[in-house]
Amino acid sequence: MSAITLSHVSKSWGAMRAVDDVSLTADEGSLLVLLGPSGCGKSTTLRLIAGLEDADAGTIAIGGADVTHLTPAQRKISMVFQSYALFPHLSVAENIIFGLRVRRVARAERDARLRRVADIVGLGHLLERKPSQLSGGQRQRVALGRAIIAEARVCLMDEPLSNLDAKLRHEMRTEIRALQQRLGMTMVYVTHDQTEAMTMADRVVLMRDGRIEQNGSPEELYNRPATAFTARFIGTPPMNLVRRSDHLIGIRPEHIRIVSDGDHGARVKAVEHLGADSIVLCEVDGQPISVRSDGFSKVKPGEDVRLAWDPANEHRFDPTSECRGGEFGQGVPAGCIRSVAAAVKG
Repeated sequence: MSAITLSHVSKSWGAMRAVDDVSLTADEGSLLVLLGPSGCGKSTTLRLIAGLEDADAGTIAIGGADVTHLTPAQRKISMVFQSYALFPHLSVAENIIFGLRVRRVARAERDARLRRVADIVGLGHLLERKPSQLSGGQRQRVALGRAIIAEARVCLMDEPLSNLDAKLRHEMRTEIRALQQRLGMTMVYVTHDQTEAMTMADRVVLMRDGRIEQNGSPEELYNRPATAFTARFIGTPPMNLVRRSDHLIGIRPEHIRIVSDGDHGARVKAVEHLGADSIVLCEVDGQPISVRSDGFSKVKPGEDVRLAWDPANEHRFDPTSECRGGEFGQGVPAGCIRSVAAAVKG
């Protein structure tokens, strides 16, 4: 059993509430991503799960057992840090087996595990090298190997790819997801990158100001954002939000078309050509609108165009709470985790 459950967990630093009444579950064998901007509480939440910080309130369970007051070692988890935390004077092999040596695992067992893990992470030919002789992606694999060799059922990762370039990030997120599925580990992964979250996660927990903004599958966060904050945070480019007198309309850039006879006049401000498609940045009634169009768009900055979209693709949010509604006037739905009271506080 390796499911992770947080129930009403809070943590404060002085007057600042870093984690505020957070409840969530990472199912056994799943990959849960804690997503959000800097300072939202995602890394603190991970450190609370790891036992590196003590919760002020609430309980943390791993595999059905209450671990709230256990030390990190007693929780039997592995962790991968943003900095990799490798010992520069030790070889790849020595870095990977370091934890086993500290726990006085027999040498034969250490060697057997090392061979198996080196094969899994593709480091068999690099075991004698020092970290300074490795690329960023290879150092990340060493950190992964060290986490895997512990044979813990739970692995926690804190922004492990943030120091890599874009190409390596893409390669490593694919490798990490494949590895997690192959080993059946329960993984909690912290990132500020919504692309990582959407491509890797079974479930995404989007955080804001220490609280959960929305908890759901990647598809749910994209297709049915509970709040305008979620709508803005998920998607590249993010959802367009157009403010009306009594409501807030959201429309994804890919659902907008540039047409000869549309309902909305717009001025083209810029065009970004991405190869397979183009992002056309427009202005409608003084409000910015992004349009994703197929191929190489021929419109030019300064050009006046007409825009159209199917009303069925609109998302409506309350203008005060910014929580999702059905048809306008139905109020705040149960799926809006952040309460109206909190949204309009002060």
